[in-house]
Amino acid sequence: MSIPQLTTEQLQAARAAATQARRQRADLKAKVRSGQLSLSDAIDAAGEDDVLAHVKVIDLLKSLPRVGEKRASSVMERLDIAPNRRIRGLGRHQIAGLKAEFK
Repeated sequence: MSIPQLTTEQLQAARAAATQARRQRADLKAKVRSGQLSLSDAIDAAGEDDVLAHVKVIDLLKSLPRVGEKRASSVMERLDIAPNRRIRGLGRHQIAGLKAEFK
C-alpha cells in the first residue's frame, strides 16, 4: 500500500496536529515532574485522552521525582511491563501495581 499524496494544506494540518500532541504529552510529563500531578492522576488523565495515552510508561516513570532509568526499569520488570509499552497498553493489574508503587 502506497502512502497517499497530501496537499500542502493537509501536510501543514498534520504537522500542526503532531506538534500539538507532542506538547500535550510533554506538558503531562512536566506536571508530573513538578508534582502538580501524581502518577495516579496522570494515568487516569491518559485513560480519558487518546493523545496522552501514547506516552511511554518508562518516560512517565522517569519524570517522577527521585525515579531514574534504573528504578523505572526495575519497577517495570517487577510488574511485568514491556520496556516499549505505552499507557494505553497497560492492563488493570499493571495500572494497580504502578499506583500502589508510587502513592
